[in-house]
Amino acid sequence: MREIDADIESWPIAGAFTISRGSKTEARVIVVKLRENGVTGRGECVPYARYGESEKDTLAAIRALQPRISDGLTREELQRAMPRGAARNAIDCAMWDLEARQAQCPVWKLAGLAEPGPVTTAYTLSLAAPDAMREAARENANRPLLKLKLGGGPDDIARVEAVRDGAPSATLIVDANEGWQADDVLPMARELARLGVALIEQPLPAKEDEALRGLGSPVPLCADESAHGLEGIKRLAGLYDFINVKLDKTGGLTEALSVVRCAKRRELRVMVGCMVATSLAMAPAMLIAQQADYVDLDGPLLLAKDRAPGLRYEGSTVHPAERELWG
Repeated sequence: MREIDADIESWPIAGAFTISRGSKTEARVIVVKLRENGVTGRGECVPYARYGESEKDTLAAIRALQPRISDGLTREELQRAMPRGAARNAIDCAMWDLEARQAQCPVWKLAGLAEPGPVTTAYTLSLAAPDAMREAARENANRPLLKLKLGGGPDDIARVEAVRDGAPSATLIVDANEGWQADDVLPMARELARLGVALIEQPLPAKEDEALRGLGSPVPLCADESAHGLEGIKRLAGLYDFINVKLDKTGGLTEALSVVRCAKRRELRVMVGCMVATSLAMAPAMLIAQQADYVDLDGPLLLAKDRAPGLRYEGSTVHPAERELWG
């Protein structure tokens, strides 16, 4: 009989992680363990208040699924049994992990994918005063891809200028986290194009992004808070150039793989992203990373300490998970 359990874990962040919505000093994750005949599969998620999720509700939703898990709930049935979100993500990834261990076959083979290889991840610079962001950029100037958080205030261009000064050779992605106003997007995009920014992530609140239709931004735009699962991708194709695929939003690897296929049919390019979490959350996302134009799986790099074993990071190069970790 299959059994499921879930626990909250806290992982200190190295310093603080700050975006336009606030700052935090620890990563709070929920780890699901799915057990059957002495074999355990694991998955990790991060409930996100922005999407109406809480740790308490996520734990309750996971544990309430025990009767159906005992009855042999499949991954396909899980997609219909729970809404997409953090809870389903952790269960879905634990199911993949369990299936791989039982079959003694890696997840990439079970999913019909090519064997994964190392990829280059972005490294995120927290929102701060321009001088502080310049210093953070200098400390990471050897990284090829930097993602900087912006706040929607008058100092945003100064922040980008400071980062460009600190890391003149890096490719830059900016993430407004819904912090801009509609009238600001085109003027900001023109300034960011001057500074060599490669991508602007979620400039407007998700419910206001219709204002981007026909905008003609000189810098490609990427949907994050506006992009969740398969529903709604058709609409996004007229507003954005990229979508940011995160497993906590899609509700797991199963739907994420479908989202990537659908996005590419709609001529949307793909960024794979993450919450601040451990290598256990990044490991399944590494399978999406193989198909992505930009990779942002730096969560463990932002922690004071990652779980062991974890993913192997060499600078900004991240290697696929060893079987001991996941998959």
